[in-house]
Amino acid sequence: MSAPLPVAVVGAGHMGRHHVRTLAALPTARLVAVVDTNIERARALAEPLGARFGDRLTPALGDVAAAIVAVPTVHHLAVSRPLIERGIHLLIEKPLAPSAAEAAEIATLARRHNVIVAVGHTERFNPAVRAADRLGLRPKFVETHRISPFTFRSADIGVVFDLMIHDIDILLHLVADEVVDVDAVGVNVLARCEDIANARVRFRGGAVANLTASRLALKTERKLRVFCEHAYVSLDYQKKVGIAITLDRNLDVLKLARERDIEDLSQMAGLDFGQLVHVEPLQIDDQDPLRAEHTAFLDSVCRGTRPPVSAEDGVAAVELAERIVASLAAHRWDGAAGDRVGLQADIFGQAMQRVGEPPAG
Repeated sequence: MSAPLPVAVVGAGHMGRHHVRTLAALPTARLVAVVDTNIERARALAEPLGARFGDRLTPALGDVAAAIVAVPTVHHLAVSRPLIERGIHLLIEKPLAPSAAEAAEIATLARRHNVIVAVGHTERFNPAVRAADRLGLRPKFVETHRISPFTFRSADIGVVFDLMIHDIDILLHLVADEVVDVDAVGVNVLARCEDIANARVRFRGGAVANLTASRLALKTERKLRVFCEHAYVSLDYQKKVGIAITLDRNLDVLKLARERDIEDLSQMAGLDFGQLVHVEPLQIDDQDPLRAEHTAFLDSVCRGTRPPVSAEDGVAAVELAERIVASLAAHRWDGAAGDRVGLQADIFGQAMQRVGEPPAG
């Protein structure tokens, strides 16, 4: 067995804490350092595990072969560039960057310096998604719902880059085709950016997807439905359950109709439809998605192979997210003659103004 890979975590915030916890329990990794601009926060995570800490990942903190970048998305390029130039392999939290241009720059840097960059689209490693992957689906229509209460953690970005980005990556992975059209609508209620969004995405081969995301719900729900020519798959990411419904391969409905001399399928109303299809629960393991993501990344680094979620995958997800946001902004809410286009961007300002007004009367 090879020696554990020396790894650092850059960013000691909400996701950074999860990365540190998971890495510390992996036999294939050795946590060398935790880095954060808030050095006390880095210290709090690193010291109990015997790791070093600092406000920058410098050689003085020790030699590292790979690093997890879990800083705010706006800093991904600035933090990643010097690390890539030093030859350090990276797992960068999702989304890869706040814009397609910066995402593409990260991917270009990785190729230029022969560095592996994986993107933290952890949902790819969800047991339910992995189970669906094994079916080899060819989707015709995909529907996703990802809703949750407002967390106040990501109010600086919209729900498309905050939540929908997970489903964008899964969609592009499943369909594996060129996007030709995007039509989206959304509104902001609590934040300056969109809090609710719905997007309809059409692919060159004819596949269509409907994506819905909201961070203003009273419950948390994460679901995926995939309709194929001969199958239907329904997944609940949160509950880690799913079912696959397929046509019974031993039954040819048209052949049965011919044998009964039936010209109109309505004459077969007496048949039990449940006998025409095969329903089975998906075999889902209990593996932790973040642990699976780390394991896959470390394995890619050791073997020098493309990671399951590559920098190019990250770029594609950001590109589609940008197109969806642009479509949101172009939507006219009050009809052709209206003057309100895109999000109701004045809601936040008006609310703040009302807070400062004296009580009526």
